[in-house]
Amino acid sequence: MENLDNTEAVKYPEIAKEIVAMYGVDQEMRKKSELDDGFWDKEVDPRNTDAMKRIVEEIGWPNTSKVGKEVASHAWILVQHADHDPEFQTECLNLMKQESESEVDSSEVAYLEDRVCVNTKQNQVYGTQFNETRDEADNVISYEPRPIEDIERLDERRAKMGLEPFEEYRRHLTEKYYPHLLYLLK
Repeated sequence: MENLDNTEAVKYPEIAKEIVAMYGVDQEMRKKSELDDGFWDKEVDPRNTDAMKRIVEEIGWPNTSKVGKEVASHAWILVQHADHDPEFQTECLNLMKQESESEVDSSEVAYLEDRVCVNTKQNQVYGTQFNETRDEADNVISYEPRPIEDIERLDERRAKMGLEPFEEYRRHLTEKYYPHLLYLLK
């Protein structure tokens, strides 16, 4: 983690510390929930979203020079997890798109754009969002991308945003989350 005590390194060190704390709770809950659904706290995402709304209203998008590169990435993850509020996600996406490449990670812009598309029932642009299908015994039987626009130019768009080719990404996700489904990939 970045040294948040160095106030010259970031413009808003207290906000950076707040984002780091929210991110820690977010990640701990998600990690523990992978092993036991009982650890899922449905209040975490709305609480973090409310805090992020306040932060964005106060300082704009928490970019690299405002909170540091690592913490800016944490802020993005918190907004990714604000699926219950696609309007706020859209607001943040628009703010991120106004930033220079030195202030935001272009791949994070791509992921958030896809998340907004999925949450507003549109085809995604970069193919970052997947959906699992389960059988009656609750076993995952397929893991497929959500609908993607203009699939012929997908890898071209992904490359512009610093993303790996789609089939590599798909294989990595499947290996990580559902290795038993690798046989379904070409």
